[in-house]
Amino acid sequence: MKRILIIGIGAGNPDYVTMQAVNALNEVDVFFVMDKGVAKEKLIALRKEICRRFIRGNDYRFAEATSPERARDVVNYQASVETLNDDKAAVFEQLISDAMSDGECGAFLTWGDPALYDSTIRIMESIIGKGGHDLEYEVIPGISSIQALAAQHKIPLNSIGGAIGITTGRRIAEGFPDNVDSVVVMLDAENAYKHFVDQDIDIYWGAYIGTPDEILVSGKLKDVAGDIERIRAEARRANGWIMDTYLMRRNRRREDN
Repeated sequence: MKRILIIGIGAGNPDYVTMQAVNALNEVDVFFVMDKGVAKEKLIALRKEICRRFIRGNDYRFAEATSPERARDVVNYQASVETLNDDKAAVFEQLISDAMSDGECGAFLTWGDPALYDSTIRIMESIIGKGGHDLEYEVIPGISSIQALAAQHKIPLNSIGGAIGITTGRRIAEGFPDNVDSVVVMLDAENAYKHFVDQDIDIYWGAYIGTPDEILVSGKLKDVAGDIERIRAEARRANGWIMDTYLMRRNRRREDN
C-alpha cells in the first residue's frame, strides 16, 4: 500500500507551518511538486524551503510535473474546473505510479488549508474511487489566507453575534449574501468589490499574505477601492501573478441610524 499526505503549509510564511505538519513532513519519502510556470517559481521555492527548514535529515526527494491549466475561454466555469481536476488526477496518478514504491509515503503540499478552495482532496477521492491503486491518505490542516488576513489586519473575522460568509469573486458579484455582516472573498479576478462602493462597507484586503511581497490595504471601501485596483494591477504586472483575498464588513449600525 502507498500512503499519501495532503499537508496544509499555510499562507506563505514558513512560520505558519504547524507542529502537526512538521511531524508529517518528516514521514514523507517523496514530495510531489506541480510546476505552474516561471511566474510562480516562488511557490515551488517556498515548498522546498519548508522542507529544508523542518525536515530532520535529507532522506527525501521531489517528483515534479507540469500542472494542467484551466481553459479560460469557456462559458461553463463549473465544467472547466471539472475538466481541470480530471487532468490533474491523471498527472497525480502518474506521479504516484512512477515516483513512489509500495510502502512509501508521498505528499502534496497545499497552500493554506487543503479544505478551503483546493481540489487535492477531491482528486484523491477520485483516484481511489477508480480502484486502480492501493492507496490511503490523510489530511493535515493549515493556516488559511483568511486567518492570516485577519491576523495581519488585527481584526476579528466576525462582528459581535454576526454571521460571516466565505465566497468567491464570481459569487460576490451577484450581491452581498443575505443575513451576513461580514464576507470573505477569495478568487476574485475581476475586482468584484467595486460593485459595493456606494454602500457603507469597510474592506480589509491583502495580497501575497505572509510572504516578503505582502501588501495590505484597509479602510472605507468607497475611499480605497481605486487604490486596491491600482495596487493589485501593479503587483500582478511586477510578479506575473497575484494571490489575494479580502474581508468586507457592512456597517449596519450606521445604516440603521
